Amino acid sequence: MIELDLIGIGTGNPDHLTGQAIRAMNEADLILLPRKGDAKSDLIDLRRGICANVLTSSTRVVEFDLPVRDAAGDYHEAVGEWHDAIAAAWKTRIALHLPDGGRLALLVWGDPSLYDSSLRISEKLRAGGMAIDVRVLPGITSIQALTAAHAIPLNALAEPVIITTGRKLREHGWPQDADSVVVMLDGGCAFDTLDPQGIEIWWGAYLGMARQALVHGPLAKAAPRIVEARKALRERHGWIMDSYLMRRDMRHGT
Repeated sequence: MIELDLIGIGTGNPDHLTGQAIRAMNEADLILLPRKGDAKSDLIDLRRGICANVLTSSTRVVEFDLPVRDAAGDYHEAVGEWHDAIAAAWKTRIALHLPDGGRLALLVWGDPSLYDSSLRISEKLRAGGMAIDVRVLPGITSIQALTAAHAIPLNALAEPVIITTGRKLREHGWPQDADSVVVMLDGGCAFDTLDPQGIEIWWGAYLGMARQALVHGPLAKAAPRIVEARKALRERHGWIMDSYLMRRDMRHGT
């Protein structure tokens, strides 16, 4: 039996870890850390730093190369194949380092429940016949970090919030009957496809990190600043993690 802990680590700031997360890391027999290539080398460095800061036990830490997703072809098919490859990589390391079972921990950016595939990948292991018991230890989401950084509420008074992706925003536009929209996983500034009239945006990159960058204002004025900032930050660091909240004055319609 493999006891798998999916531990939300927020944005990589050790101060964001819960006491439960720290205990789980120290109780684990093995922690697997994925490497995502040279361009994102500081992502693995952040995970290494977290382990160095909180581990006081004999927990083993093992790194592995994360499979690369094929960006061509059908999106859902490509993601499904990518998840299969990641599940196979996990299975290989489990067989090598926990042949008799034990407790495995994976450090998940944000929270495992929100736009992360660790839970789906773990189901592939179970479907493949592995005896696995999954426990989720929640962490700070990028949405929490974003609203905290801007010191704003997530929702308008008594109104709902839609959480979507850049791809969905680009394909379908502003979600119907929503005045507040959170956008994640946007690699192409999908807000540029919207009519900016009556829209305010709060954008943040590297939230909770020392390099945190924020932009806020009417979309018409803020959008060019965000596009420029994203380009400069990506060139400087080789990668970028960002998200944003937009609020619309519903008097302008949907």
